[in-house]
Amino acid sequence: MTTRRQMLKSALLGGGATVVAATAMGSLGPEAAFAAAPPQPEPGVPDPDFAEGRIRSIRGNTLLVLGSNLVFHRIRVVDGTSLWKLGPVGFDEAKPGDGLYARGIRMPDGILAAESVWLNIVNIKGHVRNITSEKIHLDHNGQDVLCHVVPGKSVAMHSDAPPTADLSLLRVGQHVQILGAWRPDTNEVDIATVFSPH
Repeated sequence: MTTRRQMLKSALLGGGATVVAATAMGSLGPEAAFAAAPPQPEPGVPDPDFAEGRIRSIRGNTLLVLGSNLVFHRIRVVDGTSLWKLGPVGFDEAKPGDGLYARGIRMPDGILAAESVWLNIVNIKGHVRNITSEKIHLDHNGQDVLCHVVPGKSVAMHSDAPPTADLSLLRVGQHVQILGAWRPDTNEVDIATVFSPH
């Protein structure tokens, strides 16, 4: 069976190869960003197929990103790249200032040909301080994070129950995990999924 990486590499290096739509090659869900990681390089050696940081500028289909370690990355987005920003999005949703994680294939010229790009993705845990139908105030390590419910997008997962748009089972003081999209340069997050143990 052809893997997503093999298909992307074929599309990039094969000249006439057809690029398959991202949805046919794998999950577009944010959970994939935090799923079991591929084999890691030796300790202390950066993973050549991964990049993180904030977008400084965009040139054509290439994102110029400054990593948290002050290393610049060039990340190329192609037809087969999946992009996530609270849900599957097009390349035009990527903006300077956005944070990102990207995984792909490092090309001989140093560019990372992205198979997946997660824009502004956050995965935070904390206790519910206050909750309304539109917002959750989360205590995350003593910091207040304002989490916005996005109609049609935000869901809650309680134990092993299926996802639901009904967040009314959440309670003040409850420990939760929130997967969502950070609003750059704020303490605010748009909610994709709230995970609740009960």
